[in-house]
Amino acid sequence: MALDILYFAWVRERIGLPRERVESGAGTVAELVEELRGREERYALAFSDLTTLRVALDQELSDFSAPLAGVREVAFFPPMTGG
Repeated sequence: MALDILYFAWVRERIGLPRERVESGAGTVAELVEELRGREERYALAFSDLTTLRVALDQELSDFSAPLAGVREVAFFPPMTGG
């Protein structure tokens, strides 16, 4: 399946891209992350600690165990803080 993947804040800085379209056979977000980690060192670094990341599927906050069936867009970003 084709997915639009968006990267925000330091995730974008580590990967070097704001967005990309990828072909994936992943069934869950966690499986997608494993595919991405295997691409290059910069992805492995960006996804080294999932406790520092949040994910949204089609602009709705989700978690890493969520299925990707029917999803068009996946966004990765650090937790937001108020102030």
